Amino acid sequence: MERLLDNRNVLGLLFLLPAALLLLLFLTYPLGLGTWLGFTDVKIGRAGEFVGLDNFRFLAGDAVALLSVFNTFFYTLVASVLKFVLGLWLAVLLNERLPFKAFFRAVVLLPFIVPTALSAIAFWWIYDAQFSVISWTLMKLGLIDRYIDFLGDPWMARYSTIAANVWRGVPFIAICLLAGLQTIAPSLYEAAALDGASGWQRFRHVTLPLLTPIIAVVMTFSVLFTFTDFQLIYVLTRGGPLNSTHLMATLSFQRAISGGALGEGAALATAMVPFLLAAILFSYFGLQRRAWQQGGADR
Repeated sequence: MERLLDNRNVLGLLFLLPAALLLLLFLTYPLGLGTWLGFTDVKIGRAGEFVGLDNFRFLAGDAVALLSVFNTFFYTLVASVLKFVLGLWLAVLLNERLPFKAFFRAVVLLPFIVPTALSAIAFWWIYDAQFSVISWTLMKLGLIDRYIDFLGDPWMARYSTIAANVWRGVPFIAICLLAGLQTIAPSLYEAAALDGASGWQRFRHVTLPLLTPIIAVVMTFSVLFTFTDFQLIYVLTRGGPLNSTHLMATLSFQRAISGGALGEGAALATAMVPFLLAAILFSYFGLQRRAWQQGGADR
Protein backbone atom coordinates (compact mmCIF):
# COMPACT_ATOMS: atom_id res chain seq x y z
CA MET A 1 0.00 0.00 0.00
CA GLU A 2 2.79 2.40 0.92
CA ARG A 3 4.54 1.59 -2.35
CA LEU A 4 1.37 2.51 -4.26
CA LEU A 5 1.02 5.78 -2.37
CA ASP A 6 4.63 6.61 -3.26
CA ASN A 7 3.75 6.28 -6.94
CA ARG A 8 3.05 9.76 -8.37
CA ASN A 9 0.56 8.45 -10.94
CA VAL A 10 -1.48 6.54 -8.37
CA LEU A 11 -1.41 9.49 -5.97
CA GLY A 12 -2.52 11.82 -8.74
CA LEU A 13 -5.45 9.55 -9.58
CA LEU A 14 -6.49 9.46 -5.91
CA PHE A 15 -6.50 13.26 -5.76
CA LEU A 16 -8.57 13.43 -8.96
CA LEU A 17 -11.07 10.82 -7.81
CA PRO A 18 -13.36 13.17 -5.76
CA ALA A 19 -13.61 15.63 -8.66
CA ALA A 20 -14.23 12.78 -11.10
CA LEU A 21 -17.04 11.41 -8.93
CA LEU A 22 -18.68 14.84 -8.75
CA LEU A 23 -18.46 15.24 -12.53
CA LEU A 24 -19.85 11.76 -13.02
CA LEU A 25 -22.76 12.40 -10.66
CA PHE A 26 -23.72 15.95 -11.65
CA LEU A 27 -22.60 16.11 -15.29
CA THR A 28 -22.22 12.73 -16.98
CA TYR A 29 -25.33 11.12 -15.50
CA PRO A 30 -27.71 14.03 -16.29
CA LEU A 31 -26.27 14.27 -19.81
CA GLY A 32 -26.70 10.55 -20.39
CA LEU A 33 -30.21 10.54 -18.92
CA GLY A 34 -31.26 13.55 -20.99
CA THR A 35 -29.92 11.95 -24.16
CA TRP A 36 -31.82 8.73 -23.41
CA LEU A 37 -35.05 10.62 -22.71
CA GLY A 38 -34.73 12.29 -26.10
CA PHE A 39 -35.30 8.89 -27.70
CA THR A 40 -38.43 8.15 -25.66
CA ASP A 41 -41.97 9.55 -25.46
CA VAL A 42 -41.87 9.96 -21.68
CA LYS A 43 -44.11 12.63 -20.18
CA ILE A 44 -44.39 14.01 -16.67
CA GLY A 45 -46.35 11.48 -14.62
CA ARG A 46 -46.18 8.76 -17.27
CA ALA A 47 -43.39 6.34 -18.11
CA GLY A 48 -42.44 6.41 -21.76
CA GLU A 49 -41.29 3.94 -24.35
CA PHE A 50 -38.35 3.97 -26.74
CA VAL A 51 -39.43 5.70 -29.97
CA GLY A 52 -36.09 6.06 -31.72
CA LEU A 53 -35.75 9.21 -33.80
CA ASP A 54 -39.47 10.10 -33.73
CA ASN A 55 -38.92 13.13 -31.49
CA PHE A 56 -36.18 14.46 -33.76
CA ARG A 57 -38.34 13.91 -36.86
CA PHE A 58 -41.18 15.79 -35.22
CA LEU A 59 -38.91 18.68 -34.25
CA ALA A 60 -37.48 18.83 -37.79
CA GLY A 61 -40.99 19.58 -39.06
CA ASP A 62 -42.10 21.79 -36.18
CA ALA A 63 -42.18 25.48 -37.14
CA VAL A 64 -41.58 26.73 -33.59
CA ALA A 65 -38.61 24.40 -33.08
CA LEU A 66 -37.07 25.50 -36.39
CA LEU A 67 -37.64 29.13 -35.42
CA SER A 68 -35.84 28.52 -32.12
CA VAL A 69 -32.87 27.09 -34.05
CA PHE A 70 -32.75 30.22 -36.21
CA ASN A 71 -33.10 32.45 -33.15
CA THR A 72 -30.31 30.58 -31.35
CA PHE A 73 -27.83 30.93 -34.21
CA PHE A 74 -28.77 34.54 -34.91
CA TYR A 75 -28.56 35.43 -31.21
CA THR A 76 -25.23 33.63 -30.77
CA LEU A 77 -23.59 34.97 -33.93
CA VAL A 78 -24.55 38.63 -33.52
CA ALA A 79 -23.97 38.74 -29.76
CA SER A 80 -20.60 36.93 -29.96
CA VAL A 81 -19.28 39.20 -32.70
CA LEU A 82 -20.35 42.35 -30.84
CA LYS A 83 -18.91 41.09 -27.56
CA PHE A 84 -15.60 40.26 -29.20
CA VAL A 85 -15.26 43.61 -30.97
CA LEU A 86 -16.29 45.67 -27.93
CA GLY A 87 -14.33 43.47 -25.52
CA LEU A 88 -11.13 43.71 -27.59
CA TRP A 89 -11.52 47.48 -27.93
CA LEU A 90 -12.08 47.82 -24.18
CA ALA A 91 -9.11 45.57 -23.38
CA VAL A 92 -6.79 47.60 -25.61
CA LEU A 93 -8.09 50.80 -24.00
CA LEU A 94 -7.58 49.52 -20.46
CA ASN A 95 -4.09 48.34 -21.37
CA GLU A 96 -3.01 51.92 -22.02
CA ARG A 97 -1.64 54.20 -19.36
CA LEU A 98 -4.82 55.74 -18.03
CA PRO A 99 -5.46 57.61 -14.76
CA PHE A 100 -7.45 55.56 -12.23
CA LYS A 101 -6.89 52.46 -14.37
CA ALA A 102 -7.51 50.06 -11.47
CA PHE A 103 -10.83 51.75 -10.71
CA PHE A 104 -11.99 51.48 -14.32
CA ARG A 105 -11.03 47.79 -14.45
CA ALA A 106 -13.14 47.15 -11.36
CA VAL A 107 -16.10 49.05 -12.83
CA VAL A 108 -15.88 47.07 -16.08
CA LEU A 109 -16.44 43.84 -14.14
CA LEU A 110 -19.71 45.01 -12.55
CA PRO A 111 -22.08 43.85 -15.35
CA PHE A 112 -20.52 40.37 -15.22
CA ILE A 113 -20.77 39.89 -11.46
CA VAL A 114 -24.40 41.05 -11.21
CA PRO A 115 -26.72 37.99 -11.09
CA THR A 116 -28.24 37.28 -14.50
CA ALA A 117 -31.81 37.32 -13.24
CA LEU A 118 -31.27 40.68 -11.54
CA SER A 119 -29.76 42.28 -14.64
CA ALA A 120 -32.58 40.78 -16.76
CA ILE A 121 -35.16 42.42 -14.48
CA ALA A 122 -33.29 45.72 -14.82
CA PHE A 123 -33.39 45.44 -18.60
CA TRP A 124 -37.06 44.45 -18.46
CA TRP A 125 -37.70 47.77 -16.70
CA ILE A 126 -35.52 49.67 -19.18
CA TYR A 127 -37.44 48.11 -22.08
CA ASP A 128 -40.89 48.59 -20.53
CA ALA A 129 -43.45 49.79 -23.09
CA GLN A 130 -44.78 52.54 -20.77
CA PHE A 131 -41.91 53.46 -18.46
CA SER A 132 -38.79 52.88 -20.57
CA VAL A 133 -36.05 55.35 -19.67
CA ILE A 134 -34.68 55.01 -23.20
CA SER A 135 -37.97 55.98 -24.81
CA TRP A 136 -38.46 58.79 -22.27
CA THR A 137 -35.02 60.24 -23.03
CA LEU A 138 -35.48 60.02 -26.79
CA MET A 139 -38.89 61.70 -26.53
CA LYS A 140 -37.44 64.53 -24.43
CA LEU A 141 -34.77 65.00 -27.11
CA GLY A 142 -37.46 65.12 -29.77
CA LEU A 143 -36.08 62.11 -31.65
CA ILE A 144 -39.25 60.00 -31.37
CA ASP A 145 -42.93 60.85 -30.96
CA ARG A 146 -44.08 57.70 -29.12
CA TYR A 147 -42.63 55.09 -26.82
CA ILE A 148 -40.73 52.21 -28.44
CA ASP A 149 -42.19 48.75 -27.88
CA PHE A 150 -38.85 47.02 -27.31
CA LEU A 151 -40.25 43.64 -26.29
CA GLY A 152 -43.49 43.71 -28.27
CA ASP A 153 -42.12 43.64 -31.81
CA PRO A 154 -40.42 40.37 -32.87
CA TRP A 155 -37.26 41.84 -34.42
CA MET A 156 -37.01 44.63 -31.85
CA ALA A 157 -37.25 41.99 -29.13
CA ARG A 158 -34.42 40.01 -30.74
CA TYR A 159 -32.17 43.07 -30.86
CA SER A 160 -33.10 44.05 -27.30
CA THR A 161 -32.19 40.65 -25.87
CA ILE A 162 -28.92 40.69 -27.82
CA ALA A 163 -28.10 44.12 -26.37
CA ALA A 164 -28.70 42.80 -22.84
CA ASN A 165 -26.49 39.78 -23.50
CA VAL A 166 -23.71 41.95 -24.93
CA TRP A 167 -23.85 44.22 -21.87
CA ARG A 168 -23.36 41.20 -19.63
CA GLY A 169 -20.72 39.43 -21.73
CA VAL A 170 -18.33 42.22 -22.74
CA PRO A 171 -16.61 42.45 -19.30
CA PHE A 172 -15.65 38.76 -19.32
CA ILE A 173 -14.05 39.02 -22.76
CA ALA A 174 -12.40 42.37 -22.00
CA ILE A 175 -10.75 41.20 -18.77
CA CYS A 176 -9.54 37.93 -20.31
CA LEU A 177 -8.06 39.68 -23.34
CA LEU A 178 -6.55 42.34 -21.09
CA ALA A 179 -4.72 39.60 -19.21
CA GLY A 180 -3.44 38.29 -22.54
CA LEU A 181 -2.31 41.75 -23.65
CA GLN A 182 -0.25 42.17 -20.51
CA THR A 183 1.76 39.04 -21.34
CA ILE A 184 3.02 40.57 -24.60
CA ALA A 185 6.53 41.96 -24.17
CA PRO A 186 6.74 45.74 -24.76
CA SER A 187 10.02 45.16 -26.59
CA LEU A 188 8.08 43.63 -29.49
CA TYR A 189 6.13 46.85 -29.96
CA GLU A 190 9.32 48.89 -29.65
CA ALA A 191 11.02 46.77 -32.33
CA ALA A 192 8.01 47.11 -34.62
CA ALA A 193 7.96 50.89 -34.10
CA LEU A 194 11.67 51.10 -34.94
CA ASP A 195 10.93 49.23 -38.17
CA GLY A 196 8.40 51.92 -39.07
CA ALA A 197 5.21 49.99 -38.29
CA SER A 198 2.12 52.11 -37.73
CA GLY A 199 -0.24 51.63 -34.80
CA TRP A 200 -2.60 49.50 -36.93
CA GLN A 201 0.29 47.41 -38.25
CA ARG A 202 1.56 46.77 -34.71
CA PHE A 203 -1.93 45.71 -33.69
CA ARG A 204 -2.39 43.48 -36.73
CA HIS A 205 1.04 41.83 -36.86
CA VAL A 206 2.00 41.77 -33.16
CA THR A 207 -1.07 41.98 -30.93
CA LEU A 208 -3.55 39.79 -32.81
CA PRO A 209 -1.19 36.87 -33.59
CA LEU A 210 0.03 36.69 -30.00
CA LEU A 211 -3.54 36.86 -28.69
CA THR A 212 -4.74 34.01 -30.93
CA PRO A 213 -4.72 31.27 -28.22
CA ILE A 214 -6.46 33.57 -25.73
CA ILE A 215 -9.04 34.64 -28.32
CA ALA A 216 -9.74 30.99 -29.21
CA VAL A 217 -10.46 30.05 -25.59
CA VAL A 218 -12.38 33.20 -24.69
CA MET A 219 -14.58 33.12 -27.78
CA THR A 220 -15.29 29.43 -27.28
CA PHE A 221 -16.58 30.12 -23.79
CA SER A 222 -18.48 33.14 -25.09
CA VAL A 223 -20.19 31.06 -27.78
CA LEU A 224 -21.00 28.29 -25.29
CA PHE A 225 -22.48 30.72 -22.76
CA THR A 226 -24.47 32.56 -25.44
CA PHE A 227 -25.70 29.45 -27.26
CA THR A 228 -27.01 27.94 -24.02
CA ASP A 229 -28.36 31.20 -22.58
CA PHE A 230 -31.54 30.62 -20.60
CA GLN A 231 -31.98 32.96 -17.65
CA LEU A 232 -31.77 36.21 -19.57
CA ILE A 233 -34.30 35.19 -22.21
CA TYR A 234 -36.64 33.47 -19.78
CA VAL A 235 -36.84 36.47 -17.43
CA LEU A 236 -37.03 39.09 -20.18
CA THR A 237 -39.43 37.62 -22.72
CA ARG A 238 -40.30 33.97 -21.89
CA GLY A 239 -39.63 33.39 -25.60
CA GLY A 240 -42.14 35.98 -26.85
CA PRO A 241 -43.48 37.79 -28.66
CA LEU A 242 -44.76 35.12 -31.07
CA ASN A 243 -41.83 32.82 -30.13
CA SER A 244 -39.45 35.32 -31.75
CA THR A 245 -36.90 35.14 -28.91
CA HIS A 246 -37.23 31.46 -28.04
CA LEU A 247 -33.80 29.83 -28.01
CA MET A 248 -33.35 26.08 -28.12
CA ALA A 249 -32.66 26.09 -24.37
CA THR A 250 -35.80 28.04 -23.44
CA LEU A 251 -38.04 26.11 -25.82
CA SER A 252 -36.64 22.83 -24.50
CA PHE A 253 -37.54 23.90 -20.96
CA GLN A 254 -41.00 25.01 -22.04
CA ARG A 255 -41.77 21.77 -23.87
CA ALA A 256 -40.30 19.50 -21.16
CA ILE A 257 -41.29 21.21 -17.88
CA SER A 258 -44.19 23.56 -18.62
CA GLY A 259 -45.63 21.35 -21.37
CA GLY A 260 -44.83 18.02 -19.71
CA ALA A 261 -43.32 16.44 -22.85
CA LEU A 262 -39.98 15.40 -21.34
CA GLY A 263 -38.94 13.33 -24.34
CA GLU A 264 -39.55 16.14 -26.81
CA GLY A 265 -37.78 18.71 -24.65
CA ALA A 266 -34.84 16.38 -24.07
CA ALA A 267 -34.55 15.75 -27.82
CA LEU A 268 -34.35 19.48 -28.48
CA ALA A 269 -31.69 19.87 -25.79
CA THR A 270 -29.75 16.90 -27.20
CA ALA A 271 -29.80 18.53 -30.64
CA MET A 272 -27.71 21.35 -29.15
CA VAL A 273 -24.80 19.03 -28.31
CA PRO A 274 -23.24 18.79 -31.83
CA PHE A 275 -23.05 22.57 -32.07
CA LEU A 276 -21.44 22.81 -28.64
CA LEU A 277 -18.89 20.15 -29.62
CA ALA A 278 -18.08 22.16 -32.74
CA ALA A 279 -17.32 25.19 -30.55
CA ILE A 280 -15.04 23.08 -28.34
CA LEU A 281 -13.17 21.79 -31.41
CA PHE A 282 -12.68 25.38 -32.50
CA SER A 283 -11.00 26.08 -29.18
CA TYR A 284 -8.83 22.95 -29.50
CA PHE A 285 -7.50 23.84 -32.93
CA GLY A 286 -6.99 27.43 -31.86
CA LEU A 287 -4.81 26.24 -29.01
CA GLN A 288 -2.53 24.48 -31.49
CA ARG A 289 -0.87 27.86 -32.02
CA ARG A 290 0.30 27.97 -28.40
CA ALA A 291 3.66 26.43 -29.34
CA TRP A 292 4.16 29.18 -31.92
CA GLN A 293 3.39 31.81 -29.30
CA GLN A 294 5.99 30.31 -27.00
CA GLY A 295 8.65 30.27 -29.69
CA GLY A 296 8.10 26.75 -31.05
CA ALA A 297 6.89 25.62 -34.44
CA ASP A 298 3.46 26.79 -35.55
CA ARG A 299 1.20 23.75 -35.80
